[in-house]
Amino acid sequence: MADNPSTCGVDHIGLSVRDLESTRGFFCDCLGWRIVGERADYPAVFVSDGHDVVTLWQVETPSKAIPFDRRANVGLHHLALAVVDRIGLETLYERVSNWPGVVVEFGPEPSGAGPRIHFIVREPSGLRIEFAFDPRLEDARKAR
Repeated sequence: MADNPSTCGVDHIGLSVRDLESTRGFFCDCLGWRIVGERADYPAVFVSDGHDVVTLWQVETPSKAIPFDRRANVGLHHLALAVVDRIGLETLYERVSNWPGVVVEFGPEPSGAGPRIHFIVREPSGLRIEFAFDPRLEDARKAR
């Protein structure tokens, strides 16, 4: 067994989507991410928040796409994105929960016993996305 990990972080996360344009719009127009690349022949769009990159891949036949069942399928359970502070989480929840095609699973609430606060939605293509704020991380950022 190696003493040190062989990897140094996540390069990108690739997600298959039913509707590339609505999911691109969710990430870019709703969340404020930017397009950092595209592949028209696939088709795919690469989006980033300046920290992470997510590749959105259009499924070949959207009408035949099978929705992911987190309790039955092996695969991505959800994508969890960090939010800087509690006010940002509340503000983001208002924007995201009113975005066309978004389904809210639950609004901001403690994760377990807390102090972490989170919410989960399904974006327009059905991907489960969690948004979370952890005050312990905020305190660590302030201490720097």
